[in-house]
Formats: sequence, structure tokens, C-alpha cells
Amino acid sequence: MSFSGYRSMPALASMVAILLVASSAACGRTNDTPLPLTTVADVPLTGGTTRWDYASFDPGQHHLFLAHLGDSVVTVFDTEGRRVVADIPDVSHVHGVLAVPALGRIYASATGTDEVVAIDAKTFKILARTPAGDYPDGMAYAPDAHKLYVSDEHGGSDTVIDVRTHQRVATIPLGGEVGNTQYDPASKHIFANVQTRRQLVEIDPSTDKVIARIDLPGAKGNHGLYIDAPARLAFIACEDNAKLLVLDLGTRRVIASYEVGEDPDVLAFDPALGWLYVASESGKVALFELKGRALHPLGLAMLAPDAHVVAVDAATHRAYFPLKDWKGHPVLRITAPRPAAQLH
Repeated sequence: MSFSGYRSMPALASMVAILLVASSAACGRTNDTPLPLTTVADVPLTGGTTRWDYASFDPGQHHLFLAHLGDSVVTVFDTEGRRVVADIPDVSHVHGVLAVPALGRIYASATGTDEVVAIDAKTFKILARTPAGDYPDGMAYAPDAHKLYVSDEHGGSDTVIDVRTHQRVATIPLGGEVGNTQYDPASKHIFANVQTRRQLVEIDPSTDKVIARIDLPGAKGNHGLYIDAPARLAFIACEDNAKLLVLDLGTRRVIASYEVGEDPDVLAFDPALGWLYVASESGKVALFELKGRALHPLGLAMLAPDAHVVAVDAATHRAYFPLKDWKGHPVLRITAPRPAAQLH
């Protein structure tokens, strides 16, 4: 940018002051603190150096299901053997993936064909395909209702699928762009981010009706969501202003806000340690510890480029980050808490 000779000195001084304030604000967002993690391994993954999206873990089978969006496959990773055991093809532009061990199935949202794909968790064969609106993304399962709820991001709704028949049984209008959808086992209700309205909506699976709209002050692009049912808290990641909001599900009020990496995406929680991971498109990971109902920052730092997806094995406390391109290859970065950190 060049300055005109006709611009007055006071105007120049004002502009310089504005630039300095903006620079200070930017610097404030980059005050990183080390993560209390160590890298256990970088395990090669199959396929090309293309985008990965959601992940879901089946602890009983020690299988981690990874949505390889850029390759249109669901990759199955054995966390005990530390190797890829299968690639499930023909899931076009797969975004969401959800393991439901009680059903022996995996569900994957294929945005390329606007459908949800049901997969057998043992044979890795596709069982059914169900239309799921316009740009299906995150998913949640309500077991008592035998229903799968799918974020229809562009359609502004949640699609409801009966898992017994693989049929779409309802479309719930939410009035805006839909982020992640989660199930709360305490209330047995579904919660979904409506990010263009800065709201979290509550859905009753018995009626498939919206029963509450919770305003989220301070939210911009509330997309990521994790519900800690025992603590009655919802953690909400806002991609447009790099904030993590803590919502009290009892009072329906935001009780805390924290800085996280730019463009936060996937959240994961280790209940034994009380550790909450917030992965971001910028590659930075924020880590928090929940003590009682209070959240405490443990670290915020660059983990790796594109480290926006995370899954946690609560039994081993290991966290898994699929990376699109690490030294020219896709890898799964496995981390573990540093020994001293577990005693924090």
C-alpha cells in the first residue's frame, strides 16, 4: 500500500495507530504455549496426499475409522497393530464418519452423492445408501429412538434416518447453516449447531421437533461440538473467530470463552484425564483440562499442517491426528501425554 502525498500527517498518524493496534491483536493470538504431548509415531496411511475429515473410534475392536475425503474412501486403522487394515471405496467425498458398535455398523456421509452410507463393521461391506439432503456432514445416533441424525449443512436442516430400515423418516428445518450434530445421553436429546444463527438447537428424538434454541453470545461460525453429559456442559468451537465456548446445559448460558487455533474444527475428549482437544485447520491444537466443571488451558501450539481432525482412545490416552501431507505422504500422527502431564 502506498501513501498519497496529499494525505495529512494527522491522518497518517491515525492510520499508523490503527495498524499498530491490529498488529498487537494479531500478535496476541499467536502467544502459543507448548502442548504436554509427545509424538509416539507417524504411521503411513494409504492413498494420496488429499484432505482427511472426521474420525470415529470403536474401542472394542480397536478400529479407528477415518474419512479420506479427497480419496472418497473410509480408511480403517488398527490402533493395536498400528496399520491400515482396509480402505472402503465408493463413498464420494466422504465427510462425516460415525462408528456405532451396538449396531455393528459405521455410517459415512458422502457429500459427493448427498447420501449416508451404512457399512458393516466386520466385513467393511456397504449395506445401504440413504439420501440425506444437500451436503450431509456430521452425524449422531439416538439409540432409544433407533435414529441417525445428519447435519444437512447447505440445506439448513437435520436429516433423520431410521437405522432399522435405512429410510429417511424426517427432515427437521433448523433455519440456517448446520454445523456438527451430537447426542446427549443424559437428556437423550440431539443438539446441533446452527452456525449462521449463532445458536445451539435441541431436538427431541421422540417427536423430531426442535424444543429449544439456545443463543450463543460471542459465537461466530459455531461449528464443532462436544457434549460432556456427566458435567452437563457443551463445548462449542467457533470457526470464524477462533473461540471455544463453554455452555452450561442446565442454565443454557455460555459461562466461559477461550482462544483456540484459527478455524477450529474437530473436538475430542479423554474422560479419564478430563482432557479436551480442539484441532484446527491452521494445524494448531488447543488442549484443556476439565476439573469438576471448570476448564483450564494446558497448551496451544502448532502440531502439524492440516491437523484439524483428532480422535482419542480413552483407554490408552493416545490421540490420533490424520495428516494430509507429511514429508510427501499421508500419515497418522499418534501422540500421548507426557508422563508428568498426566499428574497435572
